[in-house]
Amino acid sequence: MRRTDPEGHGPVRFGPELPEDGLPVLPELSAVLAAAASRGQAEPIGGGPALLDAACGHGDRRGLPAAPDRVAVAPGAPALLMALTAALGGDVLVPRPCAAWWAPAARLLGRPAFSVPTPPEGGGVPDPYALLETVRRVRAEGGDPRLLMLSVADDPTATVAPPELLHETVEAAVAEGLHLVSDETWRDTLHAPHETVLLSPAEMWPEHVTVVTDLAGALLPSGWPAAIGRFPAGAAGGALHARVLDVLTALDARVAAPVAVAVAHALAEPEPVTARTAAAVRLHARVAAAARDAVVAAGALARPPQAGRHLYVDLTPLAPALTAHGVGDAQELEDFLTGRLGMPAPGGHRFGDDLEAPRVRLSTAPLLGDTAEQRAESLAAAEPLDLPHVRRALDHLRTVLAGLRDEARR
Repeated sequence: MRRTDPEGHGPVRFGPELPEDGLPVLPELSAVLAAAASRGQAEPIGGGPALLDAACGHGDRRGLPAAPDRVAVAPGAPALLMALTAALGGDVLVPRPCAAWWAPAARLLGRPAFSVPTPPEGGGVPDPYALLETVRRVRAEGGDPRLLMLSVADDPTATVAPPELLHETVEAAVAEGLHLVSDETWRDTLHAPHETVLLSPAEMWPEHVTVVTDLAGALLPSGWPAAIGRFPAGAAGGALHARVLDVLTALDARVAAPVAVAVAHALAEPEPVTARTAAAVRLHARVAAAARDAVVAAGALARPPQAGRHLYVDLTPLAPALTAHGVGDAQELEDFLTGRLGMPAPGGHRFGDDLEAPRVRLSTAPLLGDTAEQRAESLAAAEPLDLPHVRRALDHLRTVLAGLRDEARR
């Protein structure tokens, strides 16, 4: 992750990638990939028949049906979003904060990306009234908003949007003629799936929503890039699907053939894959909750993480101590905490948040151990918080934050 510095950079800023799980690759997936390693022919742009059938089955099981001619598989969600943004045209609206990879697609295409505040109860979905006001203002200034990005299970805040908020926002967006792109990368990583209601906007207004899922969220290692786009049914959805395939073709953005075989296998969700996903989610949920406890005990703020492998921390209550260390904005906070914690702590400005706000996203993978063996042990443990290496990592986090708390009180 490069430091945000205007010198030597174009209009795109380099920020953090999706939080990794930090765990060894599932042996069954490795075996499938190895068996397909001799495949030399190229996978078709958008995915071949076997891959598309697997993607359709994966969506059907989540209440997101789509025919193969309304699905595309790309080498990672950023490539898919780039194609969608180019195909839809117009200006882009994103929640504040939002995933770090959303806005760069618009910037690379020379499109404005306008941020819309999210309500206190959850990130990923803009406040509906703020959305309407932003659309009005952009149009009054000569803009042409067409695309709204949102996420029901959010990076960076790790929260799940309440269904009533989602419904109001989607209704407002559709009334304004916006096309919605729903990033559902983290939908299969709910920490309490039986206690959390997660709805996709595609279940509410299917003809106006394209669903994008980066499979690095739950099924694949991040080094095997693959993402699914599910497009609306009907003529408009078919035209959008065709335009996106045109852009992917121009970029030669295709999934590597051996990876496509492993992706199709993972999307079929055999028992070893689902068991690994469930175990990884439980592990990261336990560690994320313990990390939040350390944050709150130090007097900082963080919403309870509900999905994913991260949490979003607001250190405003510790501002006096941070100021004493020369920390005046999110970039300086990122540099300071990354050094103190010995793990990445990207500032909120990486996610479109205010540069002046002392916020960071912390990920759980660095807390699982320093070696592959330790992380495998964390995955297999009935109580990972009792493992010495996990306990040491959490104790270090507590010590750093408690030190700031004590300095702030003094």
